[in-house]
Amino acid sequence: MFRLHLGNTPHSLSDADLRQLAHKTRGYSGADISVIVRDALMQPVRKVQSATHFKKVPGPSRSNIQVTVDDLLTPCSPGDPAAIELTWMDVPSDKLLEPIVCMSDMLRSLSTTRPTVNTEDLLKVKKFTDDFGMEG
Repeated sequence: MFRLHLGNTPHSLSDADLRQLAHKTRGYSGADISVIVRDALMQPVRKVQSATHFKKVPGPSRSNIQVTVDDLLTPCSPGDPAAIELTWMDVPSDKLLEPIVCMSDMLRSLSTTRPTVNTEDLLKVKKFTDDFGMEG
């Protein structure tokens, strides 16, 4: 489900991360997982907006993705040795390298999203299926 909702969005989630997320979301509906992923997809934007420091990193040029440039700016910790004090409003749009979605983004979103389906509801669905079969 997580892979489906992530679609083509760049992320650093491994298969093990996705299995861990699946384990942590037992009892969550597909819609609940969709909410978690949508919120996690916004975490990099929040990182950019709340950042007080950025650092220069290499990455694909905005005008030609075949070319690598070394002057893109990405959010970093104020304690990073390469940190430059800036807000996202100070960063030219063609120089911003947004962070990709990572496991900590997913876990942060998961911590604030509760399942909308409870155990009682799941038992009712199971009983219905047992009584009437899959076709109803």
